[in-house]
Amino acid sequence: MKPFPWRDAMQFGLGVLKLPPEAFWKMSPRELAAAWGAVVGDRAGPLDRPGLEALMERFPDGR
Repeated sequence: MKPFPWRDAMQFGLGVLKLPPEAFWKMSPRELAAAWGAVVGDRAGPLDRPGLEALMERFPDGR
């Protein structure tokens, strides 16, 4: 498990959202993630093996 990205969270919450520290520290990680999605858009996660295999089947490279 990766450690929580505190530096990124603080830069976003305090720097981008310009939250006062008290408001930032009262937020849950889920609330911060929702704010992140509203600002930068929700992004898909990394491609997994079944997803890669489906793409390879759909778009063969001719080998």
